[in-house]
Amino acid sequence: MKMNVIVVYNEDESKVLMCLRSKEPYMGLYNLVGGKIEQGETGLEAAYRELYEETNISKDDIKLVFISDFKYFMSDKELEVYVGKLNKDKKLVEEKHKLYWIEANDDFFDMSRYAGEGIIGHIIEQVKIHRSKIFDNKN
Repeated sequence: MKMNVIVVYNEDESKVLMCLRSKEPYMGLYNLVGGKIEQGETGLEAAYRELYEETNISKDDIKLVFISDFKYFMSDKELEVYVGKLNKDKKLVEEKHKLYWIEANDDFFDMSRYAGEGIIGHIIEQVKIHRSKIFDNKN
């Protein structure tokens, strides 16, 4: 199964968009938005689709950059990671899970609050390391 997660920053990069999981897995924990990559979709197409479905953020509101992927051999899952920054203030519309803006300097490795066994913390740290390549270059 192929899936994606999308790290969305607000305009000044001070906050990260998260959803509060209302069902398993990770019920009651914050998670990045994202979902399944459907048959025939590219990863980027799926990321924009999922982002719009879950938040009302469209391709006109954000430019997504593919930064990494993970393959979990034991569970036959692949995860693609995309990052973007809003280019304007946007009214969010929730699909299934409540949406929250979390301070970007929070401890995303805190597994009592965040889903993914630390992967969210790892992803956020990678964004910090490669910030200029992700946000400053006009790819």
